[in-house]
Amino acid sequence: MLIYLDNCCYNRPYDNQSYVSIFIESQAKLFIQEQIKKGKIELVTSYVLFYENSQNPFEIRKNTIENFASEYETVYVSKEKHENVIGLAEKMEKTGIKHKDACHIACAILANCDFFITTDYRLLKYKTDLIKIINPTDFIKELEAE
Repeated sequence: MLIYLDNCCYNRPYDNQSYVSIFIESQAKLFIQEQIKKGKIELVTSYVLFYENSQNPFEIRKNTIENFASEYETVYVSKEKHENVIGLAEKMEKTGIKHKDACHIACAILANCDFFITTDYRLLKYKTDLIKIINPTDFIKELEAE
């Protein structure tokens, strides 16, 4: 099973954990990472993810995310796919998806991911037949149902 975690998903454990929903999503995201480490789930990363992460002003967070993604990626969508990414992203942007988010989803689609995992509530409303967009908590429910 191939999954793509967007940047907000990687950063969820660093958000304010006093909100129960954020805490639960953080725990789910950390569980997903453990499944990746154990080889039960395959991780897809991209040049878009690494670029966005490079903009993180918090050095420790930025390095932690980069190190995990680099070490455990199974598939990497490189900048060589940029024109394909932009082509797909432009179609999504016409529906109101922000450019950066559309590029992440496009990378996941091009890598044939089964799931695009995000904690962006606005992005979770976007529906496409090309990939299942889901939050970490619901993804765990999908795993348990298998």
